[in-house]
Parts: sequence; C-alpha cells; structure tokens
Amino acid sequence: MTWWLSTVAVVIALLVLDFVVASRRPHHVGMREAAIWSTFYIAIAILFGIFFWVVAGSQQGTEYFTGYVVEKSLSVDNLFVFVIIMAKFSVPDVLQQRVLLFGIAAALVLRVIFIALGAAALSAFSWVFVIFGLFLIYTAVQLYRHRDEDPEAGDNPVLRWVQNHLPATDDYQGTKLVVRQNGRRVITPLFIVFVAIASTDVLFALDSIPAVFGITRDPFIVFAANAFALLGLRALYFLIHGLLDRLVYLSTGLSVILGFIGVKLILTFLHEDVNEAIPHVPTEVSLVVILGVLAVTTVASLLRVRSHPEERAHAGRVLGGEHDRAPQRSAGDR
Repeated sequence: MTWWLSTVAVVIALLVLDFVVASRRPHHVGMREAAIWSTFYIAIAILFGIFFWVVAGSQQGTEYFTGYVVEKSLSVDNLFVFVIIMAKFSVPDVLQQRVLLFGIAAALVLRVIFIALGAAALSAFSWVFVIFGLFLIYTAVQLYRHRDEDPEAGDNPVLRWVQNHLPATDDYQGTKLVVRQNGRRVITPLFIVFVAIASTDVLFALDSIPAVFGITRDPFIVFAANAFALLGLRALYFLIHGLLDRLVYLSTGLSVILGFIGVKLILTFLHEDVNEAIPHVPTEVSLVVILGVLAVTTVASLLRVRSHPEERAHAGRVLGGEHDRAPQRSAGDR
C-alpha cells in the first residue's frame, strides 16, 4: 500500500506540474524545451526503476523496466494518432499542449480502470491469459495488415455520433469547449478534438494493458509502467514530431511486439495450468526481444527513408479499412 500511495502521489504531482507549465503561458513548444522536459521525465522513470529494483528485487525491477519499454513504444503510436487528430482538426499551436495534457490525463484514468478489471479477471480466471493473448495476436495481425494506413474518424463511433448530432462552431473559440451562438449552446472544434483523443485512448488501453500483463501480473508494476510511460508524452510529442514521419516500420515493429507478448501470455497459461514442460518465456528474454525489435525497427526505418525520402510513416489501423470509411459532415454543414 505504501508503494501505491507514494507512486500515485508522485504521478499526480508530475501531472499537476505539467498542467501548470502548459497552462501558465500557452505557447509553441520548441525543440530545446521539449528535449529538456523529455529528458526530465525519462530520468524520473529510470530513477524510479532503479530504486524499485534495489528495494523490491531484481525480478520486479526487470518486470518494471520491460513493462515501461513496452508502454513507451506503444505510446509512440499514441503520438502518431495525436498528430493525425491535431492535423485533421487544425488545432492551433497554442492549444496543442492543452489537448495533449487532456489526452494524457484521460489515458491515465482509463488505464487505472482497465488495470483493475484486468487484475481481477486474471486473479479469478487463469484462462483470461489465453483471451488476452489471442486478442493481442489479433491486434498484431490487424496492425500489420493495415500498417500503411492511418486511422479515420469513421473508425470511431463515438466521434462519429458527436459530429453528426451536436451542432458546432466552425472556428476555435480560444480554450472554450461550449459557447452560446444564436441563442443556443453549441460545441467548439476543441470539444470534438477532446472527444477524439479520449475515445482513441480507450482503444489504446485495450491493447496496452493486456500487453504489460504479459510481462507481469503485479497490478502495481502495470500501473507504474503505464503512468511513467505516459507522463512524458506531451514533451515527447513536440520532440519527435518531425521524426514520426520517418519511422516507416514502426507499425510493423509494434505488431511483432504485440504478437510476441500474445504468444507469451498463452505459453504462460499452458505452462502453469496444463503442463510445466511447456516452455515459459522469462522476463529477461522478453526485455531483450522487445529492445531488439525496437532497435531494428528504428534503424531499418531511417535507412529506408534515406534511400526513399518520399516515403512517410503511418500509424496503422486496427479497426475498419479503406472500404469502411463513412463520410463525415463538417461543422459548416450543420
């Protein structure tokens, strides 16, 4: 309980710090500022991991660092989608920090809920490992199949409903979400962006939580890995905004990682509940495999773009496809 209370307090303090920094003076974030804040948050995550390793033991420490690497790599895909949402809705530079912070806060809340549900399910039914594993394998296959596509608004039923049923202004109204226009209350594009970010976070939580449960069963480690991976997203967004387009094999690499963890989850169930002779993948091996895939993915991407500079990376899609895209009405059509 002490670990939980102290870690939650640190996470909340860092989140408040982020809100204060971003809200005090809305502005465009430059590379230098983004690099400083990114280094700060990564350093905090590493220092926490070292302290946790010393106090809790090498096994728990390895599980934390492996979970952190998994969540950090998946969070880069989050950034891809955030970039797409920002561009689609033409979010002004001065509002982008606020949108990112809302997305991070929403993601943290959703992950806490999914962690609690996942831990309870795994504690009650060991076969949930198989369900999680199959879901990750399915996600990996879909992500690989649609690796050259980007998510569409038509994939998101919540956003589609909001756009089709709620009247909206054509332009942003500062930081306001709802304004009065012609005697009635209408939403602003910022409200729609918040809905897009929050509903997208739900989809990311559905694969990131089972993925980290494939590394450890400890709900605290799952929470800590998620929280520290998400906290630095605001700064990381501005730091690697330009680099994202060059990671042309990122979706392929993430699909390999998700598929690997999915198989690991199924092997864990078979090893513990069917036959101990069935091999079990140690956490140390998982860490090496995941880091190796990320390294190969990054190097291969940069080499590919160097020889084919016209290529651009895509976030990949799990839901929908080219033939499923539904036409969307713009705010001016209402």
